Amino acid sequence: MVKEMLAGVRTVRPLIHCITNYVTANDCANILLACGASPVMADDETEVEDVTSICRGLSINIGTLNSRSVPAILKAGRRANALGHPVVFDPVGAGASAHRTETALRLLKEVRFAVIRGNSSEIRTLIAGSGTTRGVDADLADQITEEKLEETAAVVRRFARQTGAVVAVTGAIDLVADAETAYCIDNGHPMMRSITGAGCMLSAMTAAYVAANPVHRLEAAAAAVCAMGLCGEKAFGRLGEAGGNASFRNYLIDAVYRLTPEELEQGARYRICRP
Repeated sequence: MVKEMLAGVRTVRPLIHCITNYVTANDCANILLACGASPVMADDETEVEDVTSICRGLSINIGTLNSRSVPAILKAGRRANALGHPVVFDPVGAGASAHRTETALRLLKEVRFAVIRGNSSEIRTLIAGSGTTRGVDADLADQITEEKLEETAAVVRRFARQTGAVVAVTGAIDLVADAETAYCIDNGHPMMRSITGAGCMLSAMTAAYVAANPVHRLEAAAAAVCAMGLCGEKAFGRLGEAGGNASFRNYLIDAVYRLTPEELEQGARYRICRP
């Protein structure tokens, strides 16, 4: 399953429009190039509709949200919807401020998302309509554990049914679900929490996977999550005694660039969470 999704990205080489935050824009652009796609970054209200029109997918990330960007995000999202292009939503820090939470909830109402990807606190905020996060990181109380995996999967499936989107909740254990099926993914490494932008890069890469495999949204999103986690494992394996988080970030992008469909198929660790 996952092998075909990466092969699709490498064959189609989709152009992805990213409206992302300025902290990780360069990383998102490079991860798209590494996985086989191409990035374009545009967030001015006067051009986002034109840029969205020439792309195969749109990634929306509210990590450095400001009042100027909201109308641009809405215009791009509506244009992508009109064209039938998949839109991936990363509600970074939803719950951290009223403005951020209200904007995320407004986007859920006004834009149709193919995939919603966030950490457990961000997704909980979207489901509940309010919440708190530790900055842009998940609260420890919200982390997915084996003990509450089935319960969490059921909640995520209900949210997927409500929104019509595939929902990806990432953390120590990842869940990727549509209304009927939830995949539990065990790839990844704790070192991924030591760099800024691992989640942002994953959202951009998910947009590429879904844009290249539009009729397999669930499988494409799950494959992207597996690929990012597996590449995190490979990146950590390259670190020597003097290596730190800066080296890890570069090795992560290298691993995505060098990942083959066969390696992804062999290294992906996922299972179906039964209802």
